[in-house]
Amino acid sequence: MSSTPSVAPIERVQRNVSRLQISFARSERELRESQRLRYEIFVDEMGATLHNRIPGHDHDALDEHCRHLLVRDAGSGQLIGSTRILTDVTARAAGGFYSEGEFDIEAIRRLPGRIMEIGRTCVHRDYRSGATIATLWSGLAEFVADEGINYLIGCASVPLADGDAQRIFSDLSQKYMTPAQLRVTPKLALPRQDLLAHSDYQLPPLLKAYLRVGARIGGEPCLDPDFKCADLFILLDTVNLERRYARHFLGRPQ
Repeated sequence: MSSTPSVAPIERVQRNVSRLQISFARSERELRESQRLRYEIFVDEMGATLHNRIPGHDHDALDEHCRHLLVRDAGSGQLIGSTRILTDVTARAAGGFYSEGEFDIEAIRRLPGRIMEIGRTCVHRDYRSGATIATLWSGLAEFVADEGINYLIGCASVPLADGDAQRIFSDLSQKYMTPAQLRVTPKLALPRQDLLAHSDYQLPPLLKAYLRVGARIGGEPCLDPDFKCADLFILLDTVNLERRYARHFLGRPQ
């Protein structure tokens, strides 16, 4: 991969939010740093099975087509969070969105306006707070506004243990489903199981953040054997994202 980003850099996404600094990766070195953080979280923590060629790195063919948004501790410079952005333009060059490998998203493809996908979002275990997620969202909101993005899509992972994935979908589908005409279909549906007495669960922080900014769930979850989880397809009309974040993070009127 060339060290030069595949789309024009947005220089304004580089600032401090409290003690956290956000910017786009600008070099091969920074991309590799992000891939190492992803490996640490997805493999070392979650036990994912990756088909990687570079030891200690989570990488795939989409990385070279994405913008990589990084969050650092402003004091130490340590990379503590990362997400990647794939726009409709760069997805065409990449052969499609990541989510198309898990879902039939033809209904989403027909939406008017621009679409971008975020994925491989991860946060270092010592920094999993609302501030880190909010910092990532501030960078995403700025990119959305500058690029004229109308819809944001992605896959939110939920745990498989004890039927939590099925319970989470069942509960959230009562309130957070997209309209019927905007539903997707999983290519590997999560097997249904008889659930025993209800047990408490915690929503994954990223899924909670999606819902908080107005995202909706696009349909039944897809089983992801490599990551040992189930994925929910997420759709967000970015008008909601911009309104919530424009004044606080970008200094713009709502």
